[in-house]
Amino acid sequence: MVKKSLLDVAFSSAKRKHTLLLLDDGPKSVESLMDSLETTRQALLPQMKILEESYLVSKDNGTYSLSTMGKMFVKRMKPLLETLETLDEDISYWGRHNIDFIPSHLLKRINELRSCKVITPPLSELYDINRDFFEQCNRSGSLTLMFTFLYPNFPEIYDEWISNNVYVKLIVSGELFERIKANYVDKFREYMKSGLFEIFVYDHPTNFVSFGHNDYCSFFRLLSRKGDYDNKQLMCCSSSAVQWNRELCEYYLERSTRITEL
Repeated sequence: MVKKSLLDVAFSSAKRKHTLLLLDDGPKSVESLMDSLETTRQALLPQMKILEESYLVSKDNGTYSLSTMGKMFVKRMKPLLETLETLDEDISYWGRHNIDFIPSHLLKRINELRSCKVITPPLSELYDINRDFFEQCNRSGSLTLMFTFLYPNFPEIYDEWISNNVYVKLIVSGELFERIKANYVDKFREYMKSGLFEIFVYDHPTNFVSFGHNDYCSFFRLLSRKGDYDNKQLMCCSSSAVQWNRELCEYYLERSTRITEL
């Protein structure tokens, strides 16, 4: 009989995969596993035997638990499964867009971008800020945004955030900063004088449209893999997604220059 690889043991059977994840929460009886997996003893026991023979699971007095090697294996298996779930949920979005701007340490943790949805705005709202994200920003204590463009109604947007005492950190591309200095310097001086608005310049090439986070969600507008603009947006609303985006913003803040006067 050909011995199965550990990858085959864990991933070629949904029962075995889910059993390992269940046992990661602690020892379980056969009856408990049967209830959780909604299966029969006859169907479960052969799978448990395979897990035992692969040294991932041990049995003691009718109770199954992860072996030391099993714990080590599942610890490394779970991030992979979470990454696959993140990518599978919106695989066409991730596959068609440029994600080279994401630093390697965060790309390895892309599984933390949970509860995501792809948004395709109607033509009439193509140049508007996403309404849900905007309202969340109004309820947030602070937000950080990385932009390569300005919304046509940006004064209305920023004025409302500041009036709601939202602390705004805005990172802009070098090209956008030149446009601000040429056309909107008085308005941005006003924002900076409020004490609730900081502006930073990222004077390096950018291969994205925008991203950022408030206290509730992360938001992305990415370029296609060919570098073309795409109106599809991605919003991820989970605490792990906000923390992930916060670290992404910090990465770009560290490589940007804070503007103290205009």
